[in-house]
Amino acid sequence: MSKDMTLKIALLQLLPEGGLDKQLEKGRAACVKAKEMGADIALFPEMWSDGYYLPQDGKQLAALSIDAKSDFVRKFGMLAAKLGMAVGITFLERNEPKPLNSIILFDRNGKERLHYSKVHTCAFDLEKVLAAGEEFYVTELDIGRDIIKVGAMICFDREFPESARILMLKGAEVILAPNACPMEINRLSALRTRAYENMLAVATCNYPKGQPDCNGHSTVFDGVAWLSDEPGVRDMCILEAPEEEGIYLAEIDIGMLREYRRREVMGDKYRHPRKYGALTE
Repeated sequence: MSKDMTLKIALLQLLPEGGLDKQLEKGRAACVKAKEMGADIALFPEMWSDGYYLPQDGKQLAALSIDAKSDFVRKFGMLAAKLGMAVGITFLERNEPKPLNSIILFDRNGKERLHYSKVHTCAFDLEKVLAAGEEFYVTELDIGRDIIKVGAMICFDREFPESARILMLKGAEVILAPNACPMEINRLSALRTRAYENMLAVATCNYPKGQPDCNGHSTVFDGVAWLSDEPGVRDMCILEAPEEEGIYLAEIDIGMLREYRRREVMGDKYRHPRKYGALTE
């Protein structure tokens, strides 16, 4: 593995403490630890600002939502600059008429590089009180020794192949995927498939056991299904965390991924988009 062509992602698989101040304090401490572990990016689970708490009462929900320029979000940008490490902070974003489920990625200089709101909200469940995002985004993230093309999708977005496909078409090499649900064989298989069919890495950060309806198992699939100089296939899962709370570090060989993308056949190479009209009708 080439040292200068790797991307180290810390998955902050944390239990919420309750209350914005406590979330800020615990989140900042976790980022400091992630930096000590050598991370280039620290990623939070879905909607860290309130621990994925979604009251169905409009006034309660509005009281929990925060602005994208709030002190809570801004302080993670300042921390990113202080640590020299990118931070993907997630939050319940204030918005009219309904809040959004959002992530902002700050680079190692504290600059906002990506602001994404969940497109495929779970409108059949608690997320019916949320508005849906409108678009998928990819940014160039300077980690100091390389520039990585990074996109984001959130939890239920995973179940729609179009989410990762659009990010791939926009150039993503790595997808950051905050999460808040039970990670079992079918959901894990969906993540593996998104990585496989698009030849990109998918890093998913979930809440640990102890958070309602969550069980840890944060993962990183690096998108490389086989190597030309090795027999058979390889396991793309380079990290699967246990159920327990913790900070889990994965090291993605970006050089290997780029070489794989250059020579292999998935992704955009043999698509026939003019034949896919039914997808948008």
